[in-house]
Amino acid sequence: MTEPSLPTEIAIIAGKGAYPRLLAESARAQGVKRVVAVAFKKETNPVIESVTDDVTWVYLGQLGAMLDALVATGIKNVVMAGQITPTHLFRVRMDIKLLAVLKRLPERNADTIFSAIGDELNAIGIELLPASSFMQSHMPTAGVLSKRQPTDEEMNDIRIGFHVAKATSDLDIGQTVVVKQGTILAVEAFEGTDATILRAGKLGGQGAVLIKVAKPGHDMRFDIPVIGLHTIKSLRKAKIGAVAVEAGKAILLEREKIIRNIDALDIAFIVVDSLTSPGDQKQ
Repeated sequence: MTEPSLPTEIAIIAGKGAYPRLLAESARAQGVKRVVAVAFKKETNPVIESVTDDVTWVYLGQLGAMLDALVATGIKNVVMAGQITPTHLFRVRMDIKLLAVLKRLPERNADTIFSAIGDELNAIGIELLPASSFMQSHMPTAGVLSKRQPTDEEMNDIRIGFHVAKATSDLDIGQTVVVKQGTILAVEAFEGTDATILRAGKLGGQGAVLIKVAKPGHDMRFDIPVIGLHTIKSLRKAKIGAVAVEAGKAILLEREKIIRNIDALDIAFIVVDSLTSPGDQKQ
């Protein structure tokens, strides 16, 4: 049965990975009758066509075409789901609409760019819903999800990384930090989580700890921390020893597969509560 507060139809601005598909499936399961998507050529997985009623394909950078496609659906609620390859933002051909939006921004980062796009949507009568909409079952609560518990040394690194990641994300630098034996190996910048993990692996070798948090005062409409199967591949390559994410503020895509892979790699995976010391979460 549909919750009274949930819309009966939604449009998805669909980026990379499994997120758009899982969002569409979850929305259907919760009673949404009509699900459409605007997808990006060479970015969005074509599987989105099998789980939605209609898909309009546009080129990345064509903001005007995206807005026109959303207006044409007649749907007033939109969710952003899935990443865009970061470097593509500097290599795509931008239309006049996007160039005008970016020109107004004194600082360009995920927060300012997506906020500006949210404003453009609002200007045409479309509400940008939280990226967590319909995805609550994919957002874990505090506790250890893996078979292996974090060691005391890993918990100390988690404590350090948690506070560093909160500081760097508050500066719009990045949400991910990798720590080993009290040393910060890598801080995420524009390259994204996977590149950060691999860089840390080259620097510190086996046994580092990955911490991924939400920015203080995080705008839940976009850029929610996400862990997916692609992230697991990077963890394996970098020989990461433990992972920590923030309770209620991170999405695990295909959770059962993630935990199964985490356990196979003997990685400790813990979800910490932002209101308490990470060291208190060990079970």
